[in-house]
Amino acid sequence: MTKLIFMGTPDFSATVLKGLLADKRYEIVAVVTQPDRAVGRKKVIKMTPVKEVALANNLPVYQPEKLSGSQEMEELIGLGADGIVTAAFGQFLPMKLINSVKFAVNVHASLLPKYRGGAPIHYAIINGEKEAGVTIMEMVQKMDAGDMVAKTSIPITDEDNVGTMFEKLAVVGRDLLLETLPSYITGELKPQPQDESQATFSPNITPEEERIDWTKSARDVFNQVRGMYPWPVAHTLLNGERFKIYETELVEGHGQPGEIIKRTKKMLVVATNDGAIALKTVQPAGKPRMGITDFLNGVGRTLEVGDVLGK
Repeated sequence: MTKLIFMGTPDFSATVLKGLLADKRYEIVAVVTQPDRAVGRKKVIKMTPVKEVALANNLPVYQPEKLSGSQEMEELIGLGADGIVTAAFGQFLPMKLINSVKFAVNVHASLLPKYRGGAPIHYAIINGEKEAGVTIMEMVQKMDAGDMVAKTSIPITDEDNVGTMFEKLAVVGRDLLLETLPSYITGELKPQPQDESQATFSPNITPEEERIDWTKSARDVFNQVRGMYPWPVAHTLLNGERFKIYETELVEGHGQPGEIIKRTKKMLVVATNDGAIALKTVQPAGKPRMGITDFLNGVGRTLEVGDVLGK
């Protein structure tokens, strides 16, 4: 039985961990995840999804704020694990830790060498990619630059967003790992180097990138909104205040960028530089998230054709 240290944090990682736990070829000797954080307006301390899975399976959990130089890292090295598997962990692994095991691989949600970094699914959707995928790669000191053990892809549809793609790719990543890890461990599967000339990056989304630029095309705005749903959420300005937009739909229409060109009791259409989008789910400042009908019958009842968003 191969002894593994698993490292991960969100639901994506939890799906991969569950797959390893169900496979009798592996023993998880420790789980490493990010520290518990305060979430929401009430700042409730919440465990990571990976920690929840680990505790449910009576696994030891480590949550160092930073692995490098920590006592936790020394304890992990002392466990005598054969390998490390990471999936959306959220920290760089020190080379001392990587070198202490026979292998260390990462389940990365992109088709490397494209979209190295922390937000590969976000950028794939925002940039209008037709497919996304998962790459199993060896861990090295450079971010997401290790040799590729295996990769596979699935299509991105107009109905997809970051949430749906995370769910799909978690399953894809789990299955690809379980399928290829045995032959990788035995040496039958030889990793392939990445083409550095094709590398692109997907750093974490900045607050500036969340704001909608209505001078872009309708397709670009549509992709931005679903590329930030359910987090961090795209926004514009309405009467000078932040106005979050969760879901939209591509529709016909023309007007000045940001201009409301159609308004009914159940529909609000905003023009972009090229085309238009209908808002479906929104959140005005200081209010809960709501469907567009509720918004138009309440906070947005004074909006009229000709009004402009983004100011």
